[in-house]
Formats: sequence, C-alpha cells, structure tokens
Amino acid sequence: MSPSRVSLGPDDAYNRKLIGNVHPESWENPEPSGRYNIVVIGAGTAGLITAAVAAGLGAKTALIERHMMGGDCLNVGCVPSKGMIRAARAWAGAANISEFGLTFPDTVQRDFGVAMARMRRLRARISKTDSVQRFTSLGVDVFIGDGCFTGRDTIAVAGKTLRFNRAAICTGTRAAVPPIPGLADAGYLTNETVFSLTELPPRLAVIGGGPIGCELAQAFARFGSVVTLLERTAHMLPREDSDASSIVQDRMTRDGVTFSFGTSVTNVTARGAEKLVRYMAGGRSQELAVDEILVAAGRVPNVDGLGLDTADVAYDKNGVTVNKRLVTSNWRIYAGGDISYPFKFTHTAEALAQIIIQNALFPHPFGLGRASTDSLIIPWCTYTEPEIAHVGLYESEARDKGIDVETFTQTLNEVDRAILDGEEEGFARVHVRKGTDEILGATIVAANAGNMISEVTVAIKAGVGLGTIGSTIHPYPTQAEVLRKVANQMRKARFTDWKKAILTKRFEWQR
Repeated sequence: MSPSRVSLGPDDAYNRKLIGNVHPESWENPEPSGRYNIVVIGAGTAGLITAAVAAGLGAKTALIERHMMGGDCLNVGCVPSKGMIRAARAWAGAANISEFGLTFPDTVQRDFGVAMARMRRLRARISKTDSVQRFTSLGVDVFIGDGCFTGRDTIAVAGKTLRFNRAAICTGTRAAVPPIPGLADAGYLTNETVFSLTELPPRLAVIGGGPIGCELAQAFARFGSVVTLLERTAHMLPREDSDASSIVQDRMTRDGVTFSFGTSVTNVTARGAEKLVRYMAGGRSQELAVDEILVAAGRVPNVDGLGLDTADVAYDKNGVTVNKRLVTSNWRIYAGGDISYPFKFTHTAEALAQIIIQNALFPHPFGLGRASTDSLIIPWCTYTEPEIAHVGLYESEARDKGIDVETFTQTLNEVDRAILDGEEEGFARVHVRKGTDEILGATIVAANAGNMISEVTVAIKAGVGLGTIGSTIHPYPTQAEVLRKVANQMRKARFTDWKKAILTKRFEWQR
C-alpha cells in the first residue's frame, strides 16, 4: 500500500510522529522465507495481540496491515475520542467552577484547536506501543500493504506470497454510512475523519444515538457547538435500561444537546457552506441547517478485497463466520475482533486474540487447544458523563431465558462520596438469581462507572455472589461503596418478617 493512502490530518509534528510509528514512509517489507506458523491480517488490537504473543512463544509470525498499525482504537477510535472527551470534560468543569468558590473573568479564552492538538500529542506518544519498529523488535515480520488470500494456505501482499500453517483474520470494521440521498455530495464526518478537525463546527448534526454518537455529541456540545442528535429509535443508547439512558440524556440536554427521536433522515443538500438535513419525526417533515454532519450509525465489516472466497472462508453482512473457538470454515484460518464477534470492544478483541493463540498454536496435549468464547464475561462502558457500564444479563434478557430474577438498585444520591463530588446522578443495579446471591448482570450509571463495573465482573468470573461484595470492606468514602449498599439491600430483603419475629422472641427470652 502506498503511504499516500494515509490521510490523517492535519499535517503537524504530532501526526507525522504517529504515521512514522504506525505506517513509516520508508518501510520496506521483508522477504518471506519458508512457511509461517501464523500470518495475521489486520494490526488492530486483535491482530497486534495475536502477533505479539505468537512471536513471544517462538512461532514464526507475519503481520499484514494495509493502513495504520493500531487500527481504529489507536488512530480513530478509543484513544483520540477519550482524549477529546477529557478536554471537553475540563471545559464543562470550568464552566461550573463557581460552585467551588472560583470565578473566572469574562474574557476566558477557549481554543478548540489547542484541545485537539493535545489529543494528537498524546495519541502520537501512545502509538509507540503499536509501532512497526516495536513489532519488528519482537520478531514479527511486518508487511505494509493489502493482504489477499490466494489459496487455502497462502496470502499475497505487495507482490510477495506468504505461506502459512495458520492464519488469523483481524481486519475489524468501519463506519456504516446510511444511503441517505445527497449525503455523500454534501459531505459528512465519521470516526475516521472527525478527529482531524482543527476548528469547532458551530452547528453539528449527529446521526445515530449509540455510544459513539452520544459520546461525541456531548463532547462537541461542551466545546460550544450547537448539537442536534437524530436517532431512529425511541431513546438514545437503546440497548441500555431506559432509566439509565434517561439520566445521561438529561445531562447531555443541560450540556446543550438537542434530541430528535423516532427520526428518519430523508435527504441532505448543500447550500453554500452549510448543509440542510431533512428528516421525518413525529409524522412531520423537518429541516435542520448545520455546518457539519457526523455519521455514527453502526459498523460494517472489512471483508472486501481479502479473497475470502478463494480461501474457502465463509462470511456474511455481519463479518467472517466462526465457531465458538473462532475457527472459520477453513480449518487453518481463525478470525477475531470486530470482524467476527458481536461485542465490538477493544478489550473483547484482546480476549479473542488469546483464544486464537491457544487454539491455533497449542496442540491439544497441552490442554490449551479448546479455548472457547463461551467462557467470556464481557463488560462495557459508554464514556458519556455520567458513564453507563454494564456486564452480564439485563433483567429482560434473564426473564426471556426463563430465569427468575431479583433486582436491587441503589441510587448515588445516598452515597456520601457521590454527594461530596457533586456526582450524585446515577445508580448501581444488580440482578441476581431469585433466592440466591448469584449475580446475573449489573448496570452502573456514575462518573466512573467503567472503573466500578470491574468489581462485579470479577465477582461473576470468580463465581462469588453479591453477598461477598457486601461483606467486603470498601474504603470510605468512595463511590464504589454503592455496590456494598446494593448488597445490603439484598440482605435486608432476605430478612423476612418471620426471621425478625424469631429473633425478637429470642431477645425477649434473653431479657
């Protein structure tokens, strides 16, 4: 692949450092020799972990990347978005700082370009971990170019043919662009281009109310954009409990985001420098004039140009088809990460890479060749403010499976640290199997919900119940104490009237 296809902007020292790490212009692909134990296509999280661990085990390993090492997470996903969100949170905090006794003059300078430059600086610093140079030093043969299967056990890249015993497809996904008439002509942003902005769009339309759309809508509103979020369902973050998403929606509304639900965008036209978005909502046709449109309407798998048919690898609109051991229809080839799994998170991709390594490289006598996705317990978090984190089953999912469930919810406005922090909007909710303390799932809405959900995840993984969390001493004051309070709710609910009556009789007898 030509370096000209790397079009990340702007052309500054930070991005030049980034590209120098993840797609160096002077890079020359090595000469393949012999058969590789494993060839990995795609250098996102799943591909990088697979290649690094394989090489560390002594396997002859090749890694192919057509664009930039680090994939979406480093370049146009987790890393830049969280850098941007942190800056926006600082701006929002400064706007409300008078509550804490500090008042700024009216001439406060706001510079979106500086905030974005900070993000690019930190992204470039982090990129060293995913760099071509680092993986070469680990013993991986790194190839920059378009990899394409030419047979069941061969891949061509940049005019060279690589033979393999095993291969792993880790090519990920890209932003889905809905077929809205006029959208392409008017121009739009996705996660692949929005982080190249250096000037704040005064007016922004966000199409899609999922995690990416909500995170960036709130961030841009906090920077000062007039943001309108258009979502086709009845509420934002439709996967989450409605009361959880409502808390976040209320906060985003106060930050300046306007919402339109049950919305269908009909067409987009350009009018000079602005874009007109026409949509149906509430049975009425409406029009919105904006300066930029951010499309955050789902993902599509990167399967084009891989030669999957030639390799006898089955795939469909959702990506590469695998079994629970991540084996494709070609027994030599595995697939992991967003390309093959419904939970499209960086931490999930890392876990799937470990399964690929165990099943592809370890013979069964080692006892490691039967790793399965059945054992995965996957938490996730949407990084709005407050955050929404979840693990396990929702209550509706448990009931659909025929499981009798009890649910306990503790609001943060009764947790001392949350009150003192001014972050009392939210709750912790835990679902247990009825009559037991077995945790089936949990949702936390809090400023640091992503950190707090790990305690529940560990409990589920270890097979310990909510009672163990309740009997665990938590430092005071912390917001994580909300989980101990949830456990106390369960304990109180289980302390029935007849148990109280028996105990009361005992006390009377002792007097």
